[in-house]
Amino acid sequence: MNRKFWPVAGLVWGTAVGFAGAFGGFGAFLVVLLLGVLGFLGGRIAAGELDVGEMVSSLGRKQ
Repeated sequence: MNRKFWPVAGLVWGTAVGFAGAFGGFGAFLVVLLLGVLGFLGGRIAAGELDVGEMVSSLGRKQ
C-alpha cells in the first residue's frame, strides 16, 4: 500500500474523532473510536495482512 496515504488517513480519522468529541460528547467519541478500530482491523483482515485464525489459535496455547 502507498505509504503517502497514511498521513491523510490519520488526518481524516483525527478530524472525525475530534468532531464526535466536540459535538457529540464523550459517548459519541467512544463510539467513533470503537468503530474506527473495528474498521481498521476489518480492513487488515480483508487485505490479508492479519490472520484471525492464527490469532485465535495462539490464544488457546499455554506459554
